[in-house]
Amino acid sequence: MKIPSPCFVLDEEALLRNLQLINDVQRRADVEIILAFKGFAMWSVFPLVKQYANGATASSLNEVKLCNEEMGVKSHTYCVAYANDEFPEIASQSSHITFNSLSQYRQFVDKVPEGVSVGLRVNPEWSDVETDLYNPSSPVSRLGISHESLKELPAGIEGLHFHVLCESDSYALEKVMMSFESKFGHLLSQVKWVNMGGGHLMTKEGYDTNHLIKILSNFKKKYDVHVILEPGSAFAWQTGDLHATVLDVVDRGGKKTAIFDGSFTCHMPDCLEMPYRPKLENGSDEHVAGWHPFRLGGVSCLAGDFLEEYWFEKPLESGDQLIFKDMIHYTMVKTSTFNGVKHPSIGILRKTGEFELIRQFGYEDFKDRLS
Repeated sequence: MKIPSPCFVLDEEALLRNLQLINDVQRRADVEIILAFKGFAMWSVFPLVKQYANGATASSLNEVKLCNEEMGVKSHTYCVAYANDEFPEIASQSSHITFNSLSQYRQFVDKVPEGVSVGLRVNPEWSDVETDLYNPSSPVSRLGISHESLKELPAGIEGLHFHVLCESDSYALEKVMMSFESKFGHLLSQVKWVNMGGGHLMTKEGYDTNHLIKILSNFKKKYDVHVILEPGSAFAWQTGDLHATVLDVVDRGGKKTAIFDGSFTCHMPDCLEMPYRPKLENGSDEHVAGWHPFRLGGVSCLAGDFLEEYWFEKPLESGDQLIFKDMIHYTMVKTSTFNGVKHPSIGILRKTGEFELIRQFGYEDFKDRLS
């Protein structure tokens, strides 16, 4: 089958390699690694994912329901704030409930069903993340309880959770763990589990998985706790691309912009928010002598829906294909239908080399989000 345009295409074999590595880490370190839906929620491949991951973490009622329905297990749930009308359903479908504040804990703890493990998110106040948009470790962050506010654990708390990394390595985690221990170590003898959140990019080439296994094993032994990691990017890192097609080339003020049948603001928002420049399969994001520079522009009417020059061996023309690399994690989960822009299809490149179309989107998908 021909790949439609635009289309997210997941590489099944690449996903399998990531899952096998993640499973090896959790087995050797004797920890639990679960999938964070906020980074990857392509549920059509959950039958494969759950062969290697024990479950998933959810941060909303919708994600909780997705975990129960498509992963077949109750979720590890953390929400920045729980709503009164949603909490009973969330709690009934969760194995773990983590509160972001002591006020929320006091409001809801008596409504947590028996058997559900309760935790608190804390802020270790250290991170290697330089982009403020993705860094929750500020002393004034709304995410997590400060050590000044948590001198002792409230009744019924069985775990502590922190999450301050983003596509980081094991040495960054080691520094976070040191800060976490310095601020909350006096509480660790009282808990059963520690959730170290996500941002552990263990499937990236060059990541020191042996060091990760060592520091996790040492932490478990020192405090006799169950350790949980919940990466998102690591599961889907470099597992697929976004295929698009050039529709037009416009020349304004000496700059040529190739307009394609997708959108950065609608389909790849991190490219504008982070900002992040994806690699191209058929072009270079850095200057190449003798190649032709083109800005890449989306089809939305947002003036800033473009990225500055990429370089191409041949001048781009209408009908040329663009393949944006590594567009599966933290991309599909952030798409929108702003401006009514056509949502990319979703497909899988199977291990056999055959392409399988999983989902196409149309007018009703756009209309049903509105009223």
